[in-house]
Formats: sequence, C-alpha cells, structure tokens
Amino acid sequence: MNPRQAQHRRNTGRGMAAAGVLLLSLLLTACGEGGPATEANPITNAPAASSYSGPAPATADVQAFRLNVWDNLKSTSRCGTCHVAGVQTPEFVRQDDVNLAYNAAVTVTDLHNPSASILVTKVAGGHHCWVAQDSVCADIITNLITAWANASLASSGTQVVLTPPPLTDPGASKNFPVDPTLFQTYVHPLLTANCVSCHAETATVPQAPFFANSDVASAYDAAKSKINLDLPGDSRLVVRMRNEFHNCWSNCDSDADAMQAAITSMADGITPTQPDPALVLSKALTMADGIIASSGGRQEANQIALWQFKSGTGSIAYDTSGVDPAINLTLSGDVTWVGGWGIQVTSGKAQGTTASSKKLHDLIVPTGEYSIEAWVNPGNVTQQDANIVSYSAGATTRNFTLGQTLYSYDAFNRSGNSDANGEPLLSTADADRRLQAALQHVVVTYDPAAGRRIYVNGVFTGDTDPVAGDVLSDWDDSFAFVLGNEVSGGRQWQGAIRMVAIHNRALTAQQVEQNFRVGVGQKYYLLFSVTHLVNIPDSYIVFEVSQFDSYSYLFNKPFFISLDPAAAPDGIAVRGLRIGINGREATVGQAYRFMDTAITSSDYVVGSGQPLSDLGTVIALEKGPDSDEFFLSFELLGSHSNVVTEPVPATPAPPADSPPAPDIGLRLFSEINATMAAVTGVSATSANVSATYAAIEQQLPAAEDIEGFLSAHQVAVSQLAIEYCNSLVEDVVLRAAYFPGVNFDAAVTTAFGSTAARDLVFDPLLIHVMNTGLATQPDVATVKTELNSLVDTLTACGASCAADRTRTVVKASCAAVLGSAAMLIQ
Repeated sequence: MNPRQAQHRRNTGRGMAAAGVLLLSLLLTACGEGGPATEANPITNAPAASSYSGPAPATADVQAFRLNVWDNLKSTSRCGTCHVAGVQTPEFVRQDDVNLAYNAAVTVTDLHNPSASILVTKVAGGHHCWVAQDSVCADIITNLITAWANASLASSGTQVVLTPPPLTDPGASKNFPVDPTLFQTYVHPLLTANCVSCHAETATVPQAPFFANSDVASAYDAAKSKINLDLPGDSRLVVRMRNEFHNCWSNCDSDADAMQAAITSMADGITPTQPDPALVLSKALTMADGIIASSGGRQEANQIALWQFKSGTGSIAYDTSGVDPAINLTLSGDVTWVGGWGIQVTSGKAQGTTASSKKLHDLIVPTGEYSIEAWVNPGNVTQQDANIVSYSAGATTRNFTLGQTLYSYDAFNRSGNSDANGEPLLSTADADRRLQAALQHVVVTYDPAAGRRIYVNGVFTGDTDPVAGDVLSDWDDSFAFVLGNEVSGGRQWQGAIRMVAIHNRALTAQQVEQNFRVGVGQKYYLLFSVTHLVNIPDSYIVFEVSQFDSYSYLFNKPFFISLDPAAAPDGIAVRGLRIGINGREATVGQAYRFMDTAITSSDYVVGSGQPLSDLGTVIALEKGPDSDEFFLSFELLGSHSNVVTEPVPATPAPPADSPPAPDIGLRLFSEINATMAAVTGVSATSANVSATYAAIEQQLPAAEDIEGFLSAHQVAVSQLAIEYCNSLVEDVVLRAAYFPGVNFDAAVTTAFGSTAARDLVFDPLLIHVMNTGLATQPDVATVKTELNSLVDTLTACGASCAADRTRTVVKASCAAVLGSAAMLIQ
C-alpha cells in the first residue's frame, strides 16, 4: 500500500488533529446497532469489460473504487472530459490505469465521511454538475463514495467523528408572534404583489411554499421558514433574489433591499425572548453546528435507482443512484415537498419518462429478481386501489406495483405465471392491519424461487405468494415509472413518500432489517456542552436530531460523553431534562422531563459514553433548520439545580353539547358475517360463503355510525345474504331442520298457495332474524306484507314456473329478511 493509500485509510476528516477529538465508531444502523454482514454483488450497469484494457485492480479496495465510483464517473458527460491523464488533476477517472486513478481519488475522497469529500464539496459549490441542481450531483457522488466505503470498510464500520462545537450561550431570540399583523402589514403586501403568479395555491402552476396566498394566516405559516427575524438580510426571501436572482420583479438588488427592509420592519416590532436566568442551561447549538450522522450502512450493492427527495424545491425529484440513465421524476398535480426530505402526494404523481424508466427493465430482467424499497407515510387507511410505486402503462398493464387497499399493502408482479396486470396479486392479510397511517418502511422482494415477499418495518409479514415465481421475460420496456398514482391516473394514493429505492436483486431478510434500522432522512449529532456544569473536560449531552417533517424536529436517544479519553465521570445526577428553542423551553414534546438518572463510572464507557434514554420526541419547528437555536435545561445536573413547579392546569370549560348520538348503529363487516352464520346455521368457512365474503369484505360497513351507511354497503350485504340463503336451501339437512314442513319439490302453486303454507317459510326466518320480545323492532305484520308481495311477484308464473322455482322463492325470501335492517342494525 503506497503512502497515499495508507493516508486514505487513516483519513477520518481533515482538520481533526486538535485535542479533544474522539472517534465514535458506529456501524451505521439505528443508534449504533450492528448490521449483518453481507456480500456485495456489483450493479450490472458498468460498461463492458472490453472498454477498459489497462492493468487489473491491484487490491480489493481498488476494485471497489472501480465498480462504485470510476465506472460511474468516467463518462465524458460527467468527469471524463477533464479529470483524465494529462488533462487536469486530480486524474481520478483516467482511462489508462484504474490503479493510478485510485491513487488520485484517495486525495479527494473521505470514505469515513463521504459527504465531506473534496470531490463532493467541489461539485456542490458549482463545479461541472451535469444536471440543473449542483446539490443533486453532490448527492450522486456522495452515494457512489458511500457504496465504495460500504464495500471497503464493511468489516470495521463507518466512523462518525465527534468534534467540539462552538461554545455559545443561549441568547435572546426573536420569535414569530401568533398574531400575523406585523407580517400582514410589512411583508405580505410585497409577496402578494410580486410572487402570486407562482407561490399561491391559485396560481396556474402552483409552487410551494404558498407565502403569497391571499389568506394571511396560511401565507404567514408558509413564510416563517423563509424569514430570519434576527438577521433579516439572511432571510431566504432576500437571499433568493440578491444572490440567486430568482424572479425579481424589477432590479434584483433593489427588490432584495425592499424585501429586507420589510422583514426588518416586521422584526423591529417583535420583543426578543430572553432565556429565564433561573434555568440550568447547556450551551446552545443550531443544526449547522451539528455533525452529520452519515446515512451509510444501507445494503445498496445492487441499488439501481434511488430517490431521496433532497432538493426540496422545483418540479423534479432526482434519481441519485448514480446508475444511468437517471429516472428523474416530474412532479405534477398537488405534489409538494416535505421538510427533512420527502414529497407529499395529495392529488397528482411523480413520473419518469419511458426512455429513462427502461433502465429498470434492462437491469432487472437479466437477474430475474428485484426489490422495491420505500419509506412511506400513508395519508389514511381508507384508500383503495391506490398505487404507491409502479412501473406500468395503465390501469390494466404493469411490470410491478406496490399499492394500498385499506390496511393492506398490495404487490403486483408480471411474470410467466401472472396476467398482464401482475395478478393474482399478493396482499398482506386484512386482519393483520400491517399498513398504518404512520411512517413505515415497506419492501417488496421478488425472485423466481421464492416469488413475492412483503416486509413492513424490517419484518417479513408471512404472507405467501399465491403463484409460484417465474422468469420476467414478459416485462415490457415501454412502461414508465411513477409514484403516487397510475401513469394514466385513476389510482390516486395520498400520503408522504420519504425515500424510494429499486434494487435488481431480492434483498434478504437480514438486509431488509439492516436498511430499516438505518432509517431515513438526514440526521445530525448535536453536542450540547455541559462542561461548565459538571466540571468534566469536554463534556456533552448528545442527541441525534433530524428534521422530522415540514413542521417539526425529531430528538432521539440522548447520551452523555466526554471527548477527553482520560475523563472518568462518576456520580453526576441528571434530572428533569428539557429541550429549549429560541430562548424558551418548548411548550410541547418534553419527553425527558421525567428523566431521573445518574452518570456513573460503572455505566460510562470511554469512547461511546453513557445512554441517558431510549426515548425520542418531536419538537415544533419555529423559524426553520437554518435559524432555530436549541439548548437544554435541567432541574438537576451535578450540583446545579432549578426547582421547577409545574403549572396547575386550568379547569376546563364545560364541554359543549354535541349533536345527539343515535342509540343504534351498524354491525361491522366481521359481525355481519358472524351474524348471518349464526342465524342460518351455515358455516362461515363453507367454500361458497367464504369466497363471497372474501370478495366483498372491503365493501361491507367498517364503522358503526349509521350516518356513514352507503348504497354500496347494502349491495355487499345483499350479496352475502344471498349466498348464505343459497347454501342453506341447497343443503337438504339444514333446510329440513330450518323450514320443517316445507316441501321444496312442490310446485309454487302448492308451496305458496295459502297463508299457512307461506308461514312455514316466513315464521322461521322472522324468529331467527328478528327474535321476539324486543322493545324496538319491525312490525311482524308489516314484514309479512312485504314478503307476501315479493312471493306474489316471484310466483306469478303459476303452473308454468320452473321445477326449482320453490327453492328460488325461499332463497329470495330468506335473503330479503337476512339482508334487511333487522339483521344489520344493533
């Protein structure tokens, strides 16, 4: 290994030789849990071997560099025009010798912190990005270097370097008032006059954030994250025009000055919030002071497409896998960006072109297997036939689809054993309710041996593919990849999508769990200094913090650590930890206020610290991740204390009278099935009944509220009642016991020729369904009148009726009673 290679192996980031630096070695899974060992299979998108005729890679690390970085950056459309032999240094994609390219690459890459690599920061700063956004090229190169690191450092894990942040006392901070009057007076007029053509919900092509809405309250909420009250000139509303020349209405400098003046006037009317001097406080931090908790540790060896939704603006969601062609998705309809990486789909879709989507066909069909991986937050559990991820041509033709039906995930796959729509489909069991309206990690894998398998939150659901696996030779390469809908529309899904990845291999159960534990979104370690409170050098309480969505932050699993390896903390009491933001304690989300523990020498581990809690909590976002300042307060930390008296909750006002609730309600789908079985004596597991119930279960009532009863519900109830009655009448033993005295072989003129003969059919039905002695129930005489009218209609054929007409009339009478409100209402 030459000196540069050795240095590359040792490199854990530049400028980190100062005292107090500690390497916190983490296998990058959730909070330090180790992921299983995996064997990396290279992506099959690399150019043919004949395109490179130089010396073979000298080491496994050079081979990993070639497969993950060199092969993906050497094209002339990326870095291959300049960074080759004799043109421009560093020559990290030179074509003549991959080993020399490797030697150049180690000088500009950091495997332990890929995003800090010079190669990444250079491109992020505007150096030769091959797409419209510099950050997208930076993300692509970060992912390529991460893949190289995962292959080369799999045995040792990726190191996160904890370094001392700047020491800043919690300061006075201006906070947005609840009342939007100041915003309405100074800033809103400029926005509505000049930004309404794009940043309003009524615009021809609406573009979030909607801070130019005519509704002041909604515009105020949308504008907060773009306004810096403490430094108005740093507000995004100002910088966007002054530095980025974004849609200025006259002259960018003067327009930016006008916006800054308006924000300054607004800020001047706000009194800064001072931290309570009685509080025991840590030092303060912003997100910018945090250390990136790398998202490495994922199983990505065969990842061929990746959408992380980092852009946050515009109408394109970029495929940052680095595997060409990139399937960049165009956002259309009501699809908005979610803070902390993601998109919110309300009524629209994100779709790639058929030309770029062909990559999926070309890289999956040869392997015969694939995995769809997504972090999603379904908007509700009532949507049906809703496509989340699809590679298809329309409502009846597809290669694969991940969808939702109520509480179930659906997986369609086109193979030699399916139809063109990928059916029969595989769904998670209705009774398991695997799908919830919460952030979930869902993976669908397919291979010819095991067929389809569905995993939710790292766990195999146990649902069995109804058909055997087969080859994928029937796949069509003219289809398009789409999120949130069908390419032709009509399969709308609603919810948030935080990440989607496509792999051209079936992930193993261990690999699925590994990716689930890594989590989703950008995470930071915030090191809150408490050295001044505990008298231990370089002491910090560390949180893993991420922007949870557009409205909040997630603080997770705090631990105590000293960056001084000689430190030996012991006997430090920690009680009543609270999180502060912008000069005051957060009003909600204080999950650690009941903390009562101690940092002891027996629990403290040099190099990794001592966990303080396994809990996570959500804190409301106020100014945005660029401006919000955080700190910690304590009831007791070491010898410092602050007595906290929780305010006495105000006596709630008497609740307002609600609309009268009905005394009656509907039987639910499972109750309907059980009731019909009990009333008729027909087993719910009998073949015909079971098949009918499975077909219409989703159409039966799912709520007891009678106000929600629909005509579609009644249709399903009637279908199930008909099948139960059919099974009852066609079973000779059951019908003889249920309708004693009825001759089912008699002509209708005999079987229904008199009141007494008809009562042999009517009375057993009314006794079983309506029961007797109830205070409220249908009038028996009225019910019989309706049944007589039905029988008269069905027996009007007289002597010319078919031989089985009597059985048909009994079935109809039975279904009329069994499917009525007498059974349905309880």
